[in-house]
Amino acid sequence: MTTRDGRLARGDRTRAAVLDTAVVLATKDGLDGLSLGQVAEALQISKSALFAHWRSKEELQLATIERAREQWLEQVISPALREPRGVRRLWALHQRRIAFYAGAVLPGGCFFATAEFEFNARPGPIRDRFAEILTDWLALIERLAREAIEVGELRPDTDPALLAYESEALGLAAVMQSRLIHAASVYDHALRSMRDRLRALSTDPDLIKEPS
Repeated sequence: MTTRDGRLARGDRTRAAVLDTAVVLATKDGLDGLSLGQVAEALQISKSALFAHWRSKEELQLATIERAREQWLEQVISPALREPRGVRRLWALHQRRIAFYAGAVLPGGCFFATAEFEFNARPGPIRDRFAEILTDWLALIERLAREAIEVGELRPDTDPALLAYESEALGLAAVMQSRLIHAASVYDHALRSMRDRLRALSTDPDLIKEPS
């Protein structure tokens, strides 16, 4: 039993290392360019060792998407949700997103921005999964906006869906432009634009602090 548990633990560590590497590679070379051979070479392990976990390129791609989603939850969503319910939580979500990009966690900036552009015109399970994740992400921002309205921190006439769209547009523009032009100014603009928008909608603008 102990031997079997040890093998399972090693297998889990291998799987985690492979998927973390796959997320990084996909932001540089594209998710479509991701292959078992490419990941095996990056980790300096045999390609055959990976077949125990994924039997096809598509299986690896879908697993990589899920690992990127978990990373986003760990580093962006969960910390933001620890902020007080209302407009500060909504602001924290945007700040955490920009901080993730500015921290160069991934060499390509954002797994989802890169891969969604890559697959948005390709019907199939990968595109469908990206559509689900984007829908869930926008729904989260909308929910936080509705909560801020309910607690009286955003004006009652605030449109949660429009605010979610604006937040997503700012984040997407920031990560794409930051790869080509002066990143610090791009991130600053993304933060200040959202700050000004939230302050304009807030019943107490002082709840929204200056970007740090």
